[in-house]
Amino acid sequence: MDKSEWRTKGKSLLESYSKEEKGNIEKAVHNQLFQSALWKSAEVVAVTISLTHEWSTHPIIEAAWDQGKKIVVPKCDPELKILTFYDLQSYEQLEVVYYGLQEPSPAKSQAIEKKEIDLLIVPGLIFDRKGYRIGFGGGFYDRFLADFNGVTVSLVSEKQVTEELPSEGFDIPVQHIITEENWLTI
Repeated sequence: MDKSEWRTKGKSLLESYSKEEKGNIEKAVHNQLFQSALWKSAEVVAVTISLTHEWSTHPIIEAAWDQGKKIVVPKCDPELKILTFYDLQSYEQLEVVYYGLQEPSPAKSQAIEKKEIDLLIVPGLIFDRKGYRIGFGGGFYDRFLADFNGVTVSLVSEKQVTEELPSEGFDIPVQHIITEENWLTI
C-alpha cells in the first residue's frame, strides 16, 4: 500500500472503535504515559487539541495543568506548512480554524521556542515498529521534528501499529510508541 491507502485505512480504523472501546484504550494509554519517567521528568509538554474521532488529549492537558507542567499546543501555518507552539493555560485561548480544528489564538497566547519543549506527543494514524508514521498528510510534524531535540512519543492502539510502512528521506520516526498493551522504544 502507498501512504494514501495507509492514511485511509488509519482514518477508518479510528472511526471504527465503539465509544466504550475507545475510552478503555485511552485510559490504558494515558495511564502508561502518566506513570512513565518521560512524563514525570517533562516540564513542558507539547500536544495537539484532539478532534472527536482522535484519541482524546484533554486528559493529558488537564493532568499537566494539575501537576504544574506547561502545556503547549500547535498552530499550523498552512501556507508555510510549519507549526508554532503556544503556551496554553486555558481552553479559552483556543479558536476554531479550518476543518473544525482548535488552535491557540496568537492574540491570547504566548509562542514558545522549540528548544523549550521536553516532551512532544506526536499524532498519527498508523505507525510501524521503527517509529515511522502516517499522519494526516500535511508534513507539518516531519518539518518540525527535523531539528527537534526533545523526546517524542505517540499514543496509539495496538491496531494502529504495523510491521513496516513506506517512508521517505524526510520522514522522522518517533522515539517511543505507547499502546494499551505495549511500550515500544525505537
